[in-house]
Amino acid sequence: MKAFSDLTEQEILALAISSEEDDSRTYLAFAHALMDKFPASAKVFVEMAEEEQAHKESLTDAYRKKFGDFIPLIRRGDVLGFVKHTPVWLSRQMTLETMRQRAEMLELENMRFYTKAAEQAVDPAIQKLLQELALAEKEHTSLADRLGLKHLTPDARLEEADARQKLFLLQVIQPGLVGLMDGSVSTLAPLFAAAFATHNTWETFLVGLAASIGAGISMGLAEALSDDGKLSGRGRPLIRGLASGLMTMVGGLGHTLPYLIPDFWTATVVAMIVVFFELWAISWIRWKYMDTPFLRAAFQVAVGGALVFLAGIFIGSS
Repeated sequence: MKAFSDLTEQEILALAISSEEDDSRTYLAFAHALMDKFPASAKVFVEMAEEEQAHKESLTDAYRKKFGDFIPLIRRGDVLGFVKHTPVWLSRQMTLETMRQRAEMLELENMRFYTKAAEQAVDPAIQKLLQELALAEKEHTSLADRLGLKHLTPDARLEEADARQKLFLLQVIQPGLVGLMDGSVSTLAPLFAAAFATHNTWETFLVGLAASIGAGISMGLAEALSDDGKLSGRGRPLIRGLASGLMTMVGGLGHTLPYLIPDFWTATVVAMIVVFFELWAISWIRWKYMDTPFLRAAFQVAVGGALVFLAGIFIGSS
């Protein structure tokens, strides 16, 4: 992957062209899914797709005037700093409200992208175009609402949650949730390996404490160094790193603290109960914030957690 700051002017335009195409396809997919039950809302997304196509044509014209006809395919996933969204075709349970929130998020992210791209552009004409698109995207952050006034009757409209708050939850709170999941699962094996190898609660507690702190530091650094937040709008690296690191430690300490109980089997049973509730909580988090069906999330987490748990017991007992 390449850092956004290292992109050339040609690469920035190519990335913008593919991004507008992707967003247009996303809105058309929403329109197709809503056409039967919510035809008025489908028209909203059709017009949004047309807006993105108009942006793409402007960018393509500017690209060809300076760089020729060949346009390399550069996508957001090839560049550091962009938020990763679940592809629409994998999101089977997207409601009308969720679609509108996704549209609001995309427009906010595009506004940041064009603002940063304009700052890096050298050619005055290209810089002006990118600044105009940044302004257009800023106005489009309420596009679903403004088009709703045109297409949707009061009875057809659904109350929308604040998209900025949802974006904050997705991009700032989510690192903490990912850390919680990692800490809860990754520390199971060393903790229970130490428990069944030593049958000593204090030594087991020290191993769990070390594993939790180590995992927290690792996850915190990984999150903080992965993205400076300037392009994606995901917030300051320090805050994201602290959230991810602290929640990773919390996830590991949950089943570590029971080993402060002097009796080995009592501590182990309590720790196992805690693990059950941790895995249930992780399944709920994946369902709530990551668009994963609850039963599928529960099955995946249960199988993964059980394998790690059993691996720790097997290693400790051998």
